[in-house]
This record gives sequence, structure tokens and C-alpha cells, in this order.
Amino acid sequence: MSEAPSGETPPQPPAGDGAAPQPPAGSGTTPQPPAPDSTALLAVAALGVVFGDIGTSPLYALRECFAGSAALPVTSANVLGIVSVLLWTLALTVSIKYIVFVLRADNRGQGGILALVTLLTGTLRTPGKKAYKLLVLLGIAGAALLFGDGVLTPAITVLGAVEGLTEATPVFTPYIVPISVVILVLLFLIQSRGTVRVGTLFGPVVLVWFVAIGVLGVRAILMEPAILAALNPLHAIRFFINEGGHSFAVLGSVFLAVTGSEMLYADLGHFGRKPIRLVWFAIVFPSLILNYVGQGAFLLTAPPSAENLFYLIVPDGFLYPMIGLATLAAIIASQAVISGVFSLASQSVQLGFLPRLQVRHTSMRRIGQVYVPFANWCLMAGVIALIVIFRHSSNLAGAYGIAISTDMLITTVLIIIAARVKWSISWLCIVPPAAVFLCIDSAFFGSNVLKLTSGGWIVLVIAGAAFMLIKTWIDGRAVLRRQLVSAALDIESFVRDIKQHVPVRVPGTAVFLAGNPDGVPTALIHNLKHNKVLHEHTVVLSVRTEEIPAVAREHRVVADSLGAGIYRILASYGFTETPDIPALLAGVDIPGLRFDPMHTTFFLGRESLVVADRTHMARWRKSLFKVMAQNALNPTSFFQLPANRVVELGTRTEL
Repeated sequence: MSEAPSGETPPQPPAGDGAAPQPPAGSGTTPQPPAPDSTALLAVAALGVVFGDIGTSPLYALRECFAGSAALPVTSANVLGIVSVLLWTLALTVSIKYIVFVLRADNRGQGGILALVTLLTGTLRTPGKKAYKLLVLLGIAGAALLFGDGVLTPAITVLGAVEGLTEATPVFTPYIVPISVVILVLLFLIQSRGTVRVGTLFGPVVLVWFVAIGVLGVRAILMEPAILAALNPLHAIRFFINEGGHSFAVLGSVFLAVTGSEMLYADLGHFGRKPIRLVWFAIVFPSLILNYVGQGAFLLTAPPSAENLFYLIVPDGFLYPMIGLATLAAIIASQAVISGVFSLASQSVQLGFLPRLQVRHTSMRRIGQVYVPFANWCLMAGVIALIVIFRHSSNLAGAYGIAISTDMLITTVLIIIAARVKWSISWLCIVPPAAVFLCIDSAFFGSNVLKLTSGGWIVLVIAGAAFMLIKTWIDGRAVLRRQLVSAALDIESFVRDIKQHVPVRVPGTAVFLAGNPDGVPTALIHNLKHNKVLHEHTVVLSVRTEEIPAVAREHRVVADSLGAGIYRILASYGFTETPDIPALLAGVDIPGLRFDPMHTTFFLGRESLVVADRTHMARWRKSLFKVMAQNALNPTSFFQLPANRVVELGTRTEL
């Protein structure tokens, strides 16, 4: 569970600003799953959000195999071999690994690597255990890598689609970058409307896209039916035997066809398992297979170049409409990554991996649908910078894949651990599929490492920066917690002292937020020391985040009276819930205590952090932690407290 970085302001789910519907988490209710009749709507929305990334891979995946940095010569054996490799990669990695197995590893409906890590750490309750720490580090690394991929994916997909204009006429060449930037800015501007609204808007467009690429594939296949031999996996095996080391290098390009898989898992909380599986097997998978096979059929006619291969199978009269549709699909592809990043950012804040950020819940039904403004604008800035710097999708393709291949390998390892530790499946059943998936993921990881010098370093720089921020925040909170706990006065001793030396009592109720439920908040001590009074009803409130998505209403609050008019309340929330402290207190039933909004004052401690020459952390990391803490969301907004009923008392704390 996650507790406070300080004695007064626990790092809990961020408060919304009222611009979007908030789940009634603060009152102790748990958002309900979607009604049965909403499955069709969720399926359409999932089509527009979850599968946008993987659905636009035909724009560049097969092209890069024959026109990229590790380009293959266009021969019949190579075409049949690489198309076979690509098809079976989709089948094994996406259809079997992710759709069948990984989606089962949800943490009460939530997906993504952080949800998977919290699912596992729930079985290892002792944070001091090496296994616990290793799992947390894997979760941090996975989240950081996905943040890096979140910057890269929108850039490469939109650029790849808009570049189709140069296939029609070179006149558009100077305008590719400006057009791509404008499109992406507009996309980021509509994110606040919510995932389902955006997905429902995009869903029909993506449906047309998948139908169109499937039809194009069928048309090309009919012109060269010999390509259907690629369905035989023997061609993939022969390709690896014949090409040797070169085949390993080409895997980095093949991997581009499955790069949306990890975000597919991260978006699980937005839509649920059933709609995602339904859409994949009914629409997405068949359309992708047909299009890749169709592109392979065209290559068998021995074209002079595989550049802009996707558009070469489009009939002349449909080129401009297809470019427009591809551009829309590419915009939508970016949505899958953006939604996944929102989920990761929200979960990171609520688990105490990042400072408090504003998180808006955009659905009253599904707790996983969130919008994080700060993450949205950071992504937009990063994406625009990459487009301006790299300027062509082929340049970005060299950087693409390292983050996701590493994440997919981490996910496979975590799923294996979950199968054994969480679900108690025997090793006899685990080892065969685990060996297959580990071999596939390791091969993709190794192949993508070769891209480091051709642009892959940029993603690792972004991911490394994210990892450092997350790790610094976690370590800084741990140092600060030790300082505050060691200096804290035991609350039981405090109550005994109050009974013996009765201070002046004033009418009303005072609520003091505390990170440590067994200690006396610094704000309470300072108020008593300087104002010489104690409220008639004094409440010490601690809020913590459990390692589950949502906490049931009956387990939300634990309250007890300590005597002398002092009460202790411990409130628990899941890592997808947003606390509303006034609503929470209104529902608390304690004999003799009633929370009247007009007679309740909330006291918060505001620490002034001072970087000292102590151990535990490097001085520069302490300075970074201080900056992060100073820029965290104000706790008044964070906990949805009435601003005119809040009193802040400053304290000085050394790191």
C-alpha cells in the first residue's frame, strides 16, 4: 500500500476540477462495470482506441523489411519467408500471448504493467523482501519504457500516413512535417472529452479502415495467389535458415507489426476483456492478415522498390481517399498509446510512484477511463519535438521498437511469475508456452537492440529520464517518511497528556491529515503550541492507497475514538479511485461526532524541504525530489477540500 510522502499530505488519487464526471469514490461507493447492453458501444470504442496502433502497422512494417536499414532483396523466397514470419508473429504474440493469456492477468479489471506488478506484490506483503523490490523495479522500468513509447508512436504513425501524399505528387514534400504537427496538436486538444467519447467518434472510421485494408489485400491476393503459400510456417523456418544472421536483424522491422500489443493490455481498464477479444478476432486480425498477404503478393511481381509499399497496392483512382483514410487511422492509432499513458500516469500517482497530478475521471461507469492533463501536454511537446527533429517515418522506425520489445519481455516474465505464484499453475503446464514466448520476445529484444545507434537511443533517453523521476520520487518519499516517523509523537501518549493537561477547547471540528496514523500530525502540534487551543472534536485522518483497483464500501473506513474528543480515521482507496474527503466524512458514523461542513476546519501541514548532507540519497536527487514535491498538485484540490475551510501550517523538514 502507499502512504504519505509527509506527515500531512498523503499521495493519493488526484482530485478532478469539476470539468468531467468524477466517480463517487469519496463517498465509499465503487464504480460499477458497464451494463450488458453497453458491450457493443465499448466494442466500437475499443476498435477506435485499442487497435489504432497495431491497425496502422501495415503502413510501414512490411515496407521496412525490404526498404529499411536491414533491407532484404526482393526475391520470391524472401517475400514468402518474411510474410510467413510476420503472420505467425501476429498469431503467436498478439492472438495467443496477449489476447488469450495476458488479458487474463487483470487486477480487478485494470490492465498494464503496473496493474500486473501490484497484482503480484499483493502476494508479497513485506516490502523489504528482495523479490518485492525487484518486482517494483520491473514495474517502474516498464512504465518508464511505455512513457517513452508514448512519445514515439504518435510521431511515426502520423508521419507514415501523411507521407503517402508524396506518392501522389512531390508538391506536398515540404508540407509533410507541418501537416503532421497540426494533426497531432488537434488530437491532443480533444483528449479531455474522454476515452469512450473519443473512441466512439473514431470507432466507425477505424472500422472503415480495417474493411478497406482487408479489401485491398484480397484484391492483391487475387492477382498473385501464390502468396498464400506464406501461410505455411515452413517458409518462415526456411527464411531463418537461409538468411542466418541477416534474418535476426530484419526481426526489428517485423516487430513493427506488433508494437501496439503492450498498449492493448494497458487499455484493458478502459474497455474490459470481452470487447477487446471480440473486436480482435472478428475484425482486426483477419484484416491485418489479408493486407500483409496482399502486400506480399504485390512484392512477388518484383517491383523496382518497396518504398511506400502500402500505397502501391491501392488502385490509382482510390489513392487520395486512401491517403485521407490512412491519415485518420494514424491519428486514431496515436489514441491507443495516449490512453495507455493516461492509465499508467494515473496508476503511478495513486501508487506513490509520481507526485500528485490532476486526474479527471471521464466515465461514471468504468474507473479506468481517465484524462491526465499534465501527461497530455508533455506527450504533445515530446511528439512535436520528435517530428521536427527526425522529419521522416523511416528515420523514426530506427528508434521504434526498443522500448516496447523490452516491455513485452518484462510482461512475459511477470506473467510467468503470476502463473506460478498467484494462480498456482504447475511448472509442467507453464514451461512449454513460457519457453516459446520467451524465445520470441528475446529474439525481438535482441534485434531491436541493434537499432541503438540508428535512433533507438532517443527512446532510452526518454525512458531513462522517466525512470529517474519515478525512482527519485519513491526514494525521496521513503527518506522523508523515515524522518517524519522518527520525529513523530505517539498519538496514544498525546491523548494521555491531553487528559492530564487539558488545553482550552473551542467549538467545532478540526480534521488533521496525517501520513502516519499512529503519530500526531505536525500541524496538530503546531496549532496547539502556537494557538493554545484544541477543537472540541479533533480528527486525525490518514488516507492510503491499497494495491487493488477499488476498495469496497464496507472496507473504506476504519474509525475509532481515542478519548478526550480525539478520533482517528483511516480511509482506504484503490489505485484507480479518487478520494473526496468531505464526501467521505459525511458518510462516517461515529457516536458523538457529526461533520457539519460549516463548522469543520481542515488543517494541512506544508513542509519546507531543506536538502541536508545526509545519507540515503545523492544530494542532486534530493534537490530533484524537492522540485517535484514543490510542483505537486495542491492537497486542497487533490483531496477536494473546500478552500475556504482549509488552514495550512508550515514546517521545516530536512532531507
